[in-house]
Amino acid sequence: MSDLQLGRQTPLPASPEEAELDRVPNPHTDVDYVVRFAAPEFTSLCPVTGQPDFAHLVIDYAPGAWLVESKSLKLYLGSFRNHGAFHEDCTVAIGKRLVAALAPKWLRIGGYWYPRGGIPIDVFFETGERPASLWAPDQGVPPYRGRG
Repeated sequence: MSDLQLGRQTPLPASPEEAELDRVPNPHTDVDYVVRFAAPEFTSLCPVTGQPDFAHLVIDYAPGAWLVESKSLKLYLGSFRNHGAFHEDCTVAIGKRLVAALAPKWLRIGGYWYPRGGIPIDVFFETGERPASLWAPDQGVPPYRGRG
């Protein structure tokens, strides 16, 4: 595991394409369970205006043989800070990248984006039906209600 980013000084990658997602063996492949990551301060840039976009991301997955190493996930998500992409592209790309790296039994990501231009956009990606043996709670992010 010496090639992991964990335990060493690691700069924020310049782009999502340059970011590495490290994985570690799942020590409990004999049972199904759900892992949740919440990133309430996710940021990216609007590809048209260059203005910052903000989201609360919630990632749930049922690991197969691999777990994502959390520091590498944090650096990967941070690499979007200077990346211009629409909300839909960011959310789905993150889900697809995790699926490619981990081959989980199931994954869902909710991207709860704050309003720009007066419209909040929520984006959801899921790999398929959640296995019946798994319990995964609601993602717990209320819909945007503005000042009301």
